[in-house]
Amino acid sequence: MPDVRRREFITLLGGLVAVCPLAARAQQSERVRRIGALMPFTADDAEAKAIVAALRRGLQELGWTDGGNIRVEYRWGERNVERTRAYAAELVGLSPDLIFAFFNAQLGPLSRETRTIPIVFVGASDPVGAGYVASIVRPGGNITGFTLYEPSFAGKWLQVLKEVAPAVVRVGIMVNPDTAILRGTFYLREFETAAAALKIEPITAKVHSTSDVEAAVMVLGRKPHSGLIVAPDTFTLTHAELIVTLAARHRLPAVYGFRQSATSGGLISYGPDTLHTVQRSASYIDRILKGEKPADLPVQAPTKYELVINLKTARALGIEMPPTLLARADEVIE
Repeated sequence: MPDVRRREFITLLGGLVAVCPLAARAQQSERVRRIGALMPFTADDAEAKAIVAALRRGLQELGWTDGGNIRVEYRWGERNVERTRAYAAELVGLSPDLIFAFFNAQLGPLSRETRTIPIVFVGASDPVGAGYVASIVRPGGNITGFTLYEPSFAGKWLQVLKEVAPAVVRVGIMVNPDTAILRGTFYLREFETAAAALKIEPITAKVHSTSDVEAAVMVLGRKPHSGLIVAPDTFTLTHAELIVTLAARHRLPAVYGFRQSATSGGLISYGPDTLHTVQRSASYIDRILKGEKPADLPVQAPTKYELVINLKTARALGIEMPPTLLARADEVIE
């Protein structure tokens, strides 16, 4: 081999030796990350699809693509407590890089299954009181995330209800102790305090099943000048359509914590913009996958809220919406 060609060959060989380790390290750093997601819905539920889309949108904006550099394993617990527990154990058994938990009913079982796999939640309203984190500022363990509701919402819901239906003298707040935060007691103190200030009789309607829901609405509906507040949790979200239908049947003015209850026929909803918060949660997933620890990421509160009024339902109930309330609404459904 001529000297010139020999030198070219040696140079090329040396370059390949130098590049190969770099390529190997690049491939290793670009490995597909695995994320588990425990959800309270069925996969074909409209709300589930909207939440998944919001999460994907937030992740894509940060460079993570499901089916590309990440793979998200979804498990749909629906409203079944035992199924949710089983899926929590199954997801932990997959040893993912991170788990996303939607609502308290999903976070609870996951927190009992692992203290090492990072968990990012959306919707556990009292993570300190429930023992998920040591403090809001310094969670201190493997869990952090984004809250949605706080006890003061109970007073706001009651004030809105009184504004819409000034004649109400008793109001029931519907909670499911099996799925709601702090066994359904999270809102009760604020609810009772606000009720006393407004001279309203507070009633706690504890429900565990659809038959309980039917009975609670029927009892309230039989008494004149009654109203209903539907506390947000996995159970009431899953059965939102049933609750809306029963409230209309018994002509009960009702306020809901979830927007989709108003858009599907409920009178009024007021609460945080859930999809906006889900999209924000992608920032913590991104930071943890890049090496930060949940223990150092403070739990964050919502930054966007929305009041939705369904005028069609108001007319059916014979309610004339106050102009001041309509002016504050983020959406009015005609």
